[in-house]
Amino acid sequence: MATSTHPLLPRASTDPASTSNSASGLVSTLIPVLLVAGIMFLAFLCLRRTQKRQYSPRTYLATLRPEERTPAIPTGLFNWIGPFFKIPDSYVLNHQSIDGFLLLRFLKIATVICLVGCAITWPILFPINATGGGPKMQLDILTYGNVLPGNNPRYYAHTFVAWIFLGFIWYMIARESIYYINLRQAYLLSPLYAKRLSSRTVLFASVPGDYLDEGKLRRMFGKKVKNLWIATDCKQLQKLVDERDKVAFKLEAAEIKLIKLANKARLKSLKKGGAHHEEANAGTTADIDGESGSVASKWIKPKDRPTHRIKPIIGKKVDTINWCRAELERLIPEVEAMQAEHRAGEAKFVSSVFIEFWTQAEAQAAYQTTAHHLPLHMSPRFIGVNPDEVIWKNLRIKWWERILRNAATISFVVALVVFWAIPVAVVGSISNIDSLTGLVPFLAFIKKAPPVILGLITGLLPSVLLSVLMALLPIVLRLAAKEGGMPSLARVELRTQNFYFMFQVIQVFLVVTLASAATAVIQQIKDNPSSTPSILAAKLPMASNFYISYFIVQGLTIASGAILQIVGLILFKVLGKILDSSPRKMYKRFSTLAGLGWGTLFPIYTNLTVIAITYSIIAPLMLAFAAIGLYLLYLATRYNLLFVYNANIDTKGLVYPRAMQQITVGIYLSILCMIGLFGVSQATGPAILMAIFLIGSILFHVSLNSAIDPLLNTLPQSLDVEEEALLALESGATNGVTEHDDKNGITSATNDSDLTHAGKNLPPPPHKKPNFIVKWLFPTVYTDYFTLRRLVPRDFADINYAPEVERNAFYNPAVASPTPLLWIPRDEMGISSQEIAHTRRVIPVTDEGAYIDEKGNVRFNEEERPPIYQEKIYY
Repeated sequence: MATSTHPLLPRASTDPASTSNSASGLVSTLIPVLLVAGIMFLAFLCLRRTQKRQYSPRTYLATLRPEERTPAIPTGLFNWIGPFFKIPDSYVLNHQSIDGFLLLRFLKIATVICLVGCAITWPILFPINATGGGPKMQLDILTYGNVLPGNNPRYYAHTFVAWIFLGFIWYMIARESIYYINLRQAYLLSPLYAKRLSSRTVLFASVPGDYLDEGKLRRMFGKKVKNLWIATDCKQLQKLVDERDKVAFKLEAAEIKLIKLANKARLKSLKKGGAHHEEANAGTTADIDGESGSVASKWIKPKDRPTHRIKPIIGKKVDTINWCRAELERLIPEVEAMQAEHRAGEAKFVSSVFIEFWTQAEAQAAYQTTAHHLPLHMSPRFIGVNPDEVIWKNLRIKWWERILRNAATISFVVALVVFWAIPVAVVGSISNIDSLTGLVPFLAFIKKAPPVILGLITGLLPSVLLSVLMALLPIVLRLAAKEGGMPSLARVELRTQNFYFMFQVIQVFLVVTLASAATAVIQQIKDNPSSTPSILAAKLPMASNFYISYFIVQGLTIASGAILQIVGLILFKVLGKILDSSPRKMYKRFSTLAGLGWGTLFPIYTNLTVIAITYSIIAPLMLAFAAIGLYLLYLATRYNLLFVYNANIDTKGLVYPRAMQQITVGIYLSILCMIGLFGVSQATGPAILMAIFLIGSILFHVSLNSAIDPLLNTLPQSLDVEEEALLALESGATNGVTEHDDKNGITSATNDSDLTHAGKNLPPPPHKKPNFIVKWLFPTVYTDYFTLRRLVPRDFADINYAPEVERNAFYNPAVASPTPLLWIPRDEMGISSQEIAHTRRVIPVTDEGAYIDEKGNVRFNEEERPPIYQEKIYY
């Protein structure tokens, strides 16, 4: 009697092509990954209770303004989860950056795409594939490969499901493009941003020499110009400033070393009896104004004072403190004199100009106008450039040099991406030492190493080297973007986003997919060449098994590792104790929040979405694992953006529409794969229908880009009038808001009763609240400018600049760089007081907020802003 076997369970088969370990492979991957992720998450739950600096610095750091901080959540094991979900994603938009907010939205949209894909594909394609007549087993029966070639009617199901799902993705891309444009317009026209200096300033690059004249530029742009800064060649000045700062911090380190040496001697004396300690301290105060170093000399001998050689090894040995003071007496006046020359316009000009206009509308008009009659002159133009993000060395680039740099760097990156397999193969070959020594005989001595060393070489070394290679890649790509002539860090991130996405798609996706498929089919094709089409149609979908495991790893281990941040915690604790010997270094490590590299973060998530879309019709099961993985990454990223990370670079959200455009790669790859699979499966009708859909997709894509491209970088004039009318309507409605001024003239407004300040004191919404379906179908109505302006920051800060801040805003930092304030710890012996009295005659110095504790360690007050704190300026 014949026995039935469940199709998802393995069964004996004489056909190797029908065997499958997809289900067992899934379980084998899931169990250890789930275990590791669970351990990491448990460690996070425990550590976040005590390691506040590592896991919730944004809730309390004094270096953040009150309105920039995130509300603290409970520190219990699980009672923080509810309050965490109650904080809206828009909090990131209102209190940190639009880029962070849009990163969260991208991950949510990607998750929704995968979930909707499950709802569309599973009810139709699962039964179609499972009953397709193929010999596949376990999870492979749910893939396209289980439908036997020649069974053409079934392929029409794949075709029309592809039409529906990929059409839905096209709609989502169009909808999100509209959403971004309206959000961007509302954000840039909000009072918080519209009054900023950067929003009213246009950077003109490649300015010809005869236009590097303030009078001519003012005549060209008329009375709309408020200020302008012609960039100068600061190479020599920068060297002088660097030398001044190097000597200043060398003096600071020497002063701290002197205090610590004397304190060590004091503590040693205390252990021996303390008589000398009391006698020395008795005269400390009276000797502060005495000869330099007289107080310290009571504890250490003159030969033990900090010294160094002017030149390495052969140089004369000098007293570091006295030498640095003398050098600073020479360097500081030289720096100030050269800075004055640059401010007076007496230095050599380079081919870039910053022009500030009185209003944002006037700046936009100048930005959107062709400035020069010759091609590529006074172009490209940039608006909204933050002075802190300017790459000053790139401002000197001529128009022809920019062309050459672009061509060279793009060619370099293309070659790097294409030939990346070579260094990876070299690293991988180390793991197979026998083959390596056969190819390179002189390395045969490695095989003579002890087994333990040989195991490290073949096992650990390749993994470490591959990790180093992958870590170096983003650095190399960013360097290529900088060398390509990008004028700001934001533009570097946007260029890097393109570069890194190209690498992700080609090397992480396509190469792995093709290699996986090739590995599965080469031997079978070799044995039976005539069956090549059917073998390819059957085996290509099986490469999806790898990516199911890939999504499991990404979603569980990468997400849990991102919130645990164990490496960051160890480095913070260990390196801080080893390297941070001064209050300045300790404060910098304590107060500096980790930033996010948008250009290398978005492409990773975009590529995951591309993989899911590409395999959505071939192996629909993958969509579920992609949805889970992406949502877990969303949760981890959300926690870090709210409580840990800081946005150091502002692209004004431009990374988001670029990521949405890159999703289209997944659509095209999916269409091309389906056409190819239909071809090898001899399904002519479905192949023709997919080709028609491909043409329609291209036409829609071109039309979409032509409609939205002009609105991605400019602001329409029609909204200026609307915004002025709305602001006038709201001006009489403000209440319950308290204001305070800071030293940079930026007025901050806070209201503790609101979790966010968006939408406060606004008139009623322009339309009734719609249901979900209506809102989703009509984005131009329900996510329009007038709706989204209620989401952006309001009553957050009234932007006003102190005269000196505005005067120096777009000078090269070397031109405006002040003499640094030295910060040394206070001690009981009075050494710091005497050193301050003598050193401040040359350079500013203080010991406020730092001290030597009873064990001789340098400490600073973590709860207060130190004397070297610099208020953030909202340019």
